[in-house]
Amino acid sequence: MTQLKLISLEKSYNNGTPVLKNVSLDIQSGELIVFVGPSGCGKSTLLRMIAGLEQITDGTLEIDGQYMNDMPASKRGIAMVFQSYALYPHLTVRDNMSFALKIAKYKQSDIDAAVSKAAKALKLEDYLDRLPKELSGGQRQRVAIGRAIVRDPKVFLFDEPLSNLDAALRVETRIEIARLKESMPDRTMIYVTHDQVEAMTLASRIVVLANNTVEQVGTPLDLYDNPDNEFVAQFIGSPAMNLLPGEIVATGKQTKVKLSDNCVAVSNIVTSESDLGKQVNVGIRPEDLSLTEDDHVLEAVVDITEALGEYTLLYLKHVSHAANLVAKVPGTHKSLRNKLIKFIAKPSKIHIFHDGISMR
Repeated sequence: MTQLKLISLEKSYNNGTPVLKNVSLDIQSGELIVFVGPSGCGKSTLLRMIAGLEQITDGTLEIDGQYMNDMPASKRGIAMVFQSYALYPHLTVRDNMSFALKIAKYKQSDIDAAVSKAAKALKLEDYLDRLPKELSGGQRQRVAIGRAIVRDPKVFLFDEPLSNLDAALRVETRIEIARLKESMPDRTMIYVTHDQVEAMTLASRIVVLANNTVEQVGTPLDLYDNPDNEFVAQFIGSPAMNLLPGEIVATGKQTKVKLSDNCVAVSNIVTSESDLGKQVNVGIRPEDLSLTEDDHVLEAVVDITEALGEYTLLYLKHVSHAANLVAKVPGTHKSLRNKLIKFIAKPSKIHIFHDGISMR
């Protein structure tokens, strides 16, 4: 059972350019932690710092209470699965998976047992004597994962392992990783991805990185339902949360916000009299907007429709709000294009942000 502790980790390049600042995180034994964030936020750099492939500029990395900053990568008890498969093209699947154990001079019987166990877990038993060129992309990635499994590491690190696969293979391999984690409940895994579906479905907790540091840490549903700030609110969820400017006109157990088109949004967020008159942004997720003919929180012209079978995405033109707004409504609604439509949202689904920070 392996625990990681990141204490005020920092990373800067030689010219002083900061990559990561004051990253502190406790990763408990058996967790599957997912790092997400925009391109260039430092999520892969942080993973490589944990692996020992990037030098830590400042702060402390501990694994099971042991100081790891200067520990060589080979001594950290970590196995890493990269975005590229990094398989030896001239070696069979069996030899690729057993290579590290042979270098470490394990007994052949132990090597065979480890490879057989990993191949069974990843459904690779029928491919052990094939070369990588004879495998599909998904099979190659499973071989790369199997090569990590046979080493029986304390911690698994995954650096965008599915990004090179097509959509169908991505789903299939994601399911294999989820099953793998269930079969190894005591193993700690850290996973980097830009795919929200991977993050939401695989993670026990998600770490959102932006602006060179950690923006928020929480379970997938906690980040979705209770974002700390506008960045997290718009980053988690697809399409992104809509933000509408307004002014608080009533406070208490329910807060009312007058929007720029004289509509009023009612939220279950509790505010005090001192909040009266504050300029805020009201956040509503596209899937929380429903069509209505009655009192409404939003009125806009449908500019573009994208009918996707189960639901339709409506891209909206708002009279006084320049930003793009999106509604995600069940069913097919291509006939709504160019029409003025009213939407309602439940008070429990309406977020309020002041100076970018949630008022919940």
